[in-house]
Amino acid sequence: MSQSTVREIVSNNAVLHLPDGQSIELPVITGSENEKAVDISKLRAQTGHITLDPGYGNTGSCQSGITFLNGEKGILRYRGIPIEQLAAKASFVEVCYLLIYGKLPNQQELTAFEDNLNHHALLHEDMKTFFSTFSGQAHPMAILSAMVASLSGYYSEAADGVGGFDMNAARLISKIRTLAAFSYKKSIGQPFIYPDDSLSYCGNFMRMMFAVPARDYEPDPVVEEALNLLLILHADHEQNCSTATVRTVASSHASLYASIAAGILALWGPLHGGANQKVIEMLETIRKDGGDVSKFVKMAKDKNSSFRLMGFGHRVYKNFDPRATVIKGACDKVLSKMGIEDPILDLAKQLEAAALEDDYFVERKLYPNVDFYSGIIYRAIGIPVNMFTVMFALGRLPGWIGQWKELMDDPTHRITRPRQVYTGNTEVNYVPLADRK
Repeated sequence: MSQSTVREIVSNNAVLHLPDGQSIELPVITGSENEKAVDISKLRAQTGHITLDPGYGNTGSCQSGITFLNGEKGILRYRGIPIEQLAAKASFVEVCYLLIYGKLPNQQELTAFEDNLNHHALLHEDMKTFFSTFSGQAHPMAILSAMVASLSGYYSEAADGVGGFDMNAARLISKIRTLAAFSYKKSIGQPFIYPDDSLSYCGNFMRMMFAVPARDYEPDPVVEEALNLLLILHADHEQNCSTATVRTVASSHASLYASIAAGILALWGPLHGGANQKVIEMLETIRKDGGDVSKFVKMAKDKNSSFRLMGFGHRVYKNFDPRATVIKGACDKVLSKMGIEDPILDLAKQLEAAALEDDYFVERKLYPNVDFYSGIIYRAIGIPVNMFTVMFALGRLPGWIGQWKELMDDPTHRITRPRQVYTGNTEVNYVPLADRK
C-alpha cells in the first residue's frame, strides 16, 4: 500500500478502540459547509456496542439539504440563502416554495402556487362542527393538532404517500391559517370569518382572526409586513425537537397530515415553542411586582435566585441570533406605528435596554433573542398569549413539510428506531399474588 493511500484512509476514517480489545474504523463524513460527522451506522453490527447521547445533542439523525445553521457564527440559511436576504426581500409564500421544492419559484410557479393556496383555504363544512365539541377552555394547540390530524379523514390522497404530495402540501399551508383563526374565534365566542382570496397570505389570516361581521376590516400594512417577517424567521431551524418528531413519524410512512400533527404537539411543549409565551408571562410577573426592571436584572445575575430572564441568549446561537437582529427593526416599527400604551411593552423595552447595556449580559452574550421580540410583536398586534405557539406552528409548517418530503424522497431512509442502555433489574422470577408482601 502506497504512503498516499494510507494517508487517504487515515484522513477519511476515525478509529475507535474499545475496552474489550476490539477496534473499528468509522467513516468521517464532511458536509457541504465542512461540518464533520463520524458515521457509526455499523458500530453495533460489527462490535455489539452503541453510543449513548441523551437528547441527541451530538448525534446527526440525517443528512439534509434544507437548512444550514452555525450557532458560533450566527448563520442561518434556507437552501443556502441567508435569512437576512429572505427577511428583507421575500414573501412567506416564496419561502414556503423554497423550503419544500428546493428553489425560489419563478413568476409562473409563484402564481400557480398562490392560486393553489387560495383554492384550498376553505375548510370542509363538516369540520366546523368539530370546533363546537371542544371545551371553551381547550388550548388552541390542542384544537389545531386534532384538526390537522382530522384532515386525513377528508382527503384520501393522504394515504398515498408522496403521490398526492403537492395537493396535500398546498392544503396544509392554506388550511392551517383557517384552522388557527377558527380556533381563536371559537375561544372568544365570535363567528367564523371565511377566507378572502383577494388578500395576501398574511392579510387573509389577519382578517379571519380580527374581522367581525358588523364592520369592515382592512389589514394594517405594517402589521402585515411584520407578520410576514415573523413567519419567515420561524420557517425552519434544522433538526429541532418538532422537526425531528415530524421526520420520526414520517419514517414509519405515516401520512403528511399525521406527521405534521405530531410536530405541532412537539412544538406545544414549553421548552420548545412556548418560549415567546414565557417572555410575556415574565413581563407580567415584573409588572405585578411593581415594574422595577432593575430589581429583576439583579435577580437574574444572582446565583442564589431562581428567577431567569426569558427570551435572552440561545442554546444554539453562541454569539448572536441572526433572526433577532432582523426582527428588532420590525418590532420598533410596529410599536412606533401602532402607538400602543401598554405597560407590558414598556417593560419589555426597559428590559431590552438594561440587558444590552449591562456588562454581565454583554460578556455572557445574553442578548434578546427571536422569542423576546416575537412575543412583543404578537402582543402589540393583538395576538393573545395562548395563540403564540399556534403562530409559531404556522411559520414552521413549510419547514416540516420540506423535511417530510426530503425523507420520503430518500430511498435509503430507515424507520427511526433508537437504541437504549438498559439499567433495570436483571432476571427476576414471577411471584404469585398470594406470596407477595
